[in-house]
Amino acid sequence: MNDWLDKQDREYRHLKAGQSYRVARAFRDYDGQCHEEGETFEFLGANFVPYHDGLSLFVRREGHEEQIRLQLHPEEQQDIIEQLGAYLSPLS
Repeated sequence: MNDWLDKQDREYRHLKAGQSYRVARAFRDYDGQCHEEGETFEFLGANFVPYHDGLSLFVRREGHEEQIRLQLHPEEQQDIIEQLGAYLSPLS
């Protein structure tokens, strides 16, 4: 695992490091990447930067570590962050 990942929060709301999740409702992240319903990944950690209201979710998808960036602003992804459980569901 990367050293930078050791500095991340291992839990964020219902997300727990090492557990797998499925996108239950499609959404577009801060970088414009669409995460389609059914997409799965392992949650690795999270980081929230209050100055920019930025939330980074670090995941492993198809063997690759990725960062999903979201911003807590009404015109960005605030609704996704506030309803994260409706967008990301744990796999059994």
